[in-house]
Amino acid sequence: MKENKMGTMPVNKLLISMAVPMMISMLVQALYNIVDSIFVAKYSADCMTAISLVFPIQSLMIATGAGIGVGMNALLSRNLGAQDQEGVNSTAVNGIAVYACCYIIFLIVGFFFTGPFMASQSISENIVKEGTVYLKYACCLSMGLYAQFCFERMLQSTGKTMLSMITQITGAVTNIILDPIMIFGLIGCPRMGMKGAAIATVIGQCVAGSLALCLNLKYNKEIQLVKFRTIKPTFKEMGKILYIGIPSILMASIGSVMVLLLNTIFSNMEIIDTTLPLDEARNNAIAIFGIYFKLQSFIFMPVFGLNNGMVPIVAFCYGAAKRKRMTQTIKLSVFYAFILLLLGMIVFQLIPDKLLMLFANEDNMEHILQMGVPALRTISIHFPIASVCIISLSVFQALGKGFLSMGVSFARQLIVLVPVAFLLSLTHRVSNVWYAFVLAEVISLTLCALAFNHIYKTVISKIPAEA
Repeated sequence: MKENKMGTMPVNKLLISMAVPMMISMLVQALYNIVDSIFVAKYSADCMTAISLVFPIQSLMIATGAGIGVGMNALLSRNLGAQDQEGVNSTAVNGIAVYACCYIIFLIVGFFFTGPFMASQSISENIVKEGTVYLKYACCLSMGLYAQFCFERMLQSTGKTMLSMITQITGAVTNIILDPIMIFGLIGCPRMGMKGAAIATVIGQCVAGSLALCLNLKYNKEIQLVKFRTIKPTFKEMGKILYIGIPSILMASIGSVMVLLLNTIFSNMEIIDTTLPLDEARNNAIAIFGIYFKLQSFIFMPVFGLNNGMVPIVAFCYGAAKRKRMTQTIKLSVFYAFILLLLGMIVFQLIPDKLLMLFANEDNMEHILQMGVPALRTISIHFPIASVCIISLSVFQALGKGFLSMGVSFARQLIVLVPVAFLLSLTHRVSNVWYAFVLAEVISLTLCALAFNHIYKTVISKIPAEA
């Protein structure tokens, strides 16, 4: 097995070559999520609120896919660094098995739990109905989502991020094209509303997953898919993937719980800083929170793309015992992430009204702007701080210390953010609740600094310093 480019190419060039395609593809991913919400918002204000309420389950699905991908990606890259071809193939087979189990779980959720979940989140019959329709299709047909995660992570782990970018863009463009056609009933397609939005998303995921599989078979010779018939999944190998991936799943799941709890806070809050009737004010607060997450994803996705390019390099250098390349990669990643999120904060500060108008219709635009502009400006203060935290947590995962990442994320989102948001909600002003995000990020930065210092002393410093 000849040495992979992750062990030989200059670090800055390597990081850029690995990360930029992922950043572009994830920007497209974020764009199609935003476009999805824009079309839904234009269709109906209730549908926009429903999209915000289904977010925790959608986020959980993505969290499981991404988390398993972190575990599989780290092990694949580590085995590649150690030049262990048998380990590479075994990890890939067991990764596929874990993703298959994940799909079965959400198939069951789709059939039996989507209705009760929506009913627990809203008293509006129409919002419950629209959200249930969307979730049922998204969960029951999530095989495309997990195929996409699985085979794209294989491409990423071997440095073929350009091919991964192609698959993600293809799926995103498919969804963007189909969204207006299926939601509004264009060019002969029946008008399907939320059902159409869900089906368009699922089709895009299936297209991307199928293409990723084909590209692996044709171009990814370092992972020998043709030999998979001779390898059987084992609980031991699946456990290795989950050991690294579960902390990432739990971290993102903590985010889902956080969104669920904040939606609950908004739905029960006595709101006095608006002239709207109370129920409408609560629905608008939930919708604005959902809009923020859509817009935030567009800002943060390039950083997550940077992460996806960085993690295989760090894991490879760990497996190949190349400390200098690892530390250079980490420093450059923090620098690039800070610049990206600083730019994001500037955009949120300068044109929050223009961003919010994308998701409003004529009936609710005035009130969305009234409540949303201070929300975006306040929350975005924490963006540059988050750059260090995001990179640090990903480094912990790449080094197999995922539970440390989970602990920091748990502290930030559940121990700090949600209780502080609840206390601020007692002021009865939605505009005050958004400051909880800033305080939580400052505490997260402190915890990340302490955790990274521990990891450096116990793991990184013990790797031999290559010449």
